[in-house]
Amino acid sequence: MIGNLLRTALFHFILAATAGIGAAANAQTLALVGGKVYASPDAAPLDDAVVVTAAGVIAAIGSRSDVQIPSDARVIDCAGKTVVAGFWNSHVHFTQAVWKNTGSAPAAPLQEHMREMLTRWGFTTVWDIGSDGRDTLALRRRVNAGEVAGPDIHSVGSIFPKDGHPAYLPPEIKLPEASAPDEAAQLVRTYIGFGLDGVKLFTGSFKGSGKPVVNMDPAIAKAAVDVAHAAGKPVFAHPQNMAGVEAVIAAGVDIMAHTVPGESVYSPEQLARFKQQGIALVPTLSLFAKLPVAPDIAARLVATTVNQVKVFSDNGGPVLFGTDVGFTTIYDTTLEYELMHRVLSARQILASLTTNPAQYFKAAKKGRVEKGFDADLAVLDGDPVADVRNLAKVAYTIRAGQVIYQKP
Repeated sequence: MIGNLLRTALFHFILAATAGIGAAANAQTLALVGGKVYASPDAAPLDDAVVVTAAGVIAAIGSRSDVQIPSDARVIDCAGKTVVAGFWNSHVHFTQAVWKNTGSAPAAPLQEHMREMLTRWGFTTVWDIGSDGRDTLALRRRVNAGEVAGPDIHSVGSIFPKDGHPAYLPPEIKLPEASAPDEAAQLVRTYIGFGLDGVKLFTGSFKGSGKPVVNMDPAIAKAAVDVAHAAGKPVFAHPQNMAGVEAVIAAGVDIMAHTVPGESVYSPEQLARFKQQGIALVPTLSLFAKLPVAPDIAARLVATTVNQVKVFSDNGGPVLFGTDVGFTTIYDTTLEYELMHRVLSARQILASLTTNPAQYFKAAKKGRVEKGFDADLAVLDGDPVADVRNLAKVAYTIRAGQVIYQKP
């Protein structure tokens, strides 16, 4: 299996090396005029403000009386609207049929599905944590070249435990499994050689109802983590159960890609290790709310995972917004915001979309509406602090100063 991956490494390397000139090259000068602006989740809003973007960055921000609008700017009337930093979705998948052969597929259907899945919900940066790298890197190249309007795409390679093929993935798909530490380490080296941005470990793999979860040996997980961290790459994990969470801790994984349905809240010892090691959490609560199970069971799963988010956040852990979209077809983000809002404030949720991921992934010029920052912005039809559901009411999505979604 590793040999097959190595044989395609050159192909991936070429795709990564020809990633295009970037969205900023097609950026125009924009002036967002008259809206309420939250420069950051914890900042007081600036009313009747002007935000000017040029060459892909924020050139000016201030009150209407203080900011001069360039004569060549495209003016967007934001009266009654709210401007915030562009959103991150830290758990997506480009695995649906529309994403196959993206290197040669027509741009129109790709852009249409990108709009339905991501850009209409304000996402300017995403982490794809499980797809065919040949397609995702080709998609990233076309997005960066301006052929397809879309977000900044980061992508990872997956590693499964031996005999850990999940029940929800088609059995004919050949998955990269590691049965020993050296196999895991070699897979990570291969992924990095492809030009991928990180790794995802299935520290717990669901084999089906009534069957035991297959967990990854912490020594195998740690071997993968060590190679990834030596290259400066983050490691995500799918834990599935508390044994998988323990493997996350023991291996030094960075981000838990899910809460753990059906389990209790994290123990005080686990919370202490999360904080000590700087582990982040992506809740994906709406995924569990929509499982094909009886309503009472779904309610219990949601209650458990919501409580996990509460104790994790109260412990000071960074929460990163993510929905598992692409695996799930719940594109509308409203339910995720409503479930998170049971235990997090609207400002905390906004932070999970903006400042938290920007800080966690060391994107120094993203996550805030400030002069000199990347012009990644979301224009909302309402104030999210007044009603968290307004986070899903997106009028414009702007990446690197280019409008990549405009509400019809």
